Amino acid sequence: MASQGFQHYMIVRLQPWLERGKKNWWLSLLLWLILVAPATALELRIAVRGKVNQIKVGSSTEAVVKDSQGQKVGTLEGMSAFYANAVGSNVQIENSQGGQLWIEPKDGGYVWIGDRWYRGRTLILPQGGNLLAINYVDLEKYLYSVVGAEAVPSWPEEVLKAQAVAARTYALHKRAEVQNNLYDLDNTTTTQVYRGLDTEYRSTHNAVNATDGQVITYNGKVILAVFHSASGGHTENAEDVWSSALPYLRGVIDYDQGTPAYQWRASFAPEELARLIQGVGNVKEMTPERKTPRGRVVTMKVVGDLGTKRLSGSELRTLLGLRSTLFEVSQNGGSFNISGKGFGHGVGMSQWGAYNMARQGNDYRRILSHYYNNTVISQVDAY
Repeated sequence: MASQGFQHYMIVRLQPWLERGKKNWWLSLLLWLILVAPATALELRIAVRGKVNQIKVGSSTEAVVKDSQGQKVGTLEGMSAFYANAVGSNVQIENSQGGQLWIEPKDGGYVWIGDRWYRGRTLILPQGGNLLAINYVDLEKYLYSVVGAEAVPSWPEEVLKAQAVAARTYALHKRAEVQNNLYDLDNTTTTQVYRGLDTEYRSTHNAVNATDGQVITYNGKVILAVFHSASGGHTENAEDVWSSALPYLRGVIDYDQGTPAYQWRASFAPEELARLIQGVGNVKEMTPERKTPRGRVVTMKVVGDLGTKRLSGSELRTLLGLRSTLFEVSQNGGSFNISGKGFGHGVGMSQWGAYNMARQGNDYRRILSHYYNNTVISQVDAY
């Protein structure tokens, strides 16, 4: 599960419009991206755009458009803008139409989907009257972007290596268990944030390449390598936050003290809470009914002058826009003051904790072994 709240410093941004005949400046901007590709060649399917009836598309080089049978039905000129449209039960791009259409850039080019560039090839298909775009991308190249989107690219190299191994492990675990036969992961915090070339950096390339094919395993199996921004001093046992216990996701001391995500505060007026927590009227009382052993809110009773609601900690976090469920509520002059710690669900690797561990001289292997109990790092080509 992805972390939130990081600001990313872009090294290269490609212009958001595709324009005809401007290949020279584009090529010069992308020279730094042309690195030696890792040996692993495992393709992931990432849902990058959906629930729209039109998607802007294009390619950095000439692209072949193919139908569901793999037959060529058209081409797209490089560095030009086109639109994929939902037409009944079909997809149409220019004069090409079919039940689903592939866009496959030639000569190692990149594909434009919606508002950014992606590596690999892309499948566009109809879904419920709208369109769904799925990026088929090599696992290691996918990670170039994910590490930059999930971590701060200027952080120490050992943190980025730890993030690369955790993200690779998480992706393969989800790929193996996925019930959706259309794609393996999406590009949001629901799985892992993936923003194509926008979040690729030299540092993320280096971290991914240095850990090529490495995954975290427990008893020979790839683990569910979840991570979060900061735990607020101690991570959680998986079963205390979610439904099932996992032997490698046990609560451990975190080293996130002194980081921006360690502590936070929020304050709400009664009328503001009435608007955010609908159905109870003016809030009179907020009382935690159940907490995890580490103090995270599992259920909260909210009493108002029009009714009472019992909300999960996660529901309340979403409604109030809180950083985590590790918080306490107090009242002062009618206002409700919330004092909290951490950022995210608190299970697995703490990214700010990993940052402090790296600054203290720990390498990525030590970081990962701390947050994922009794695990080992293995090569993915062994599975």
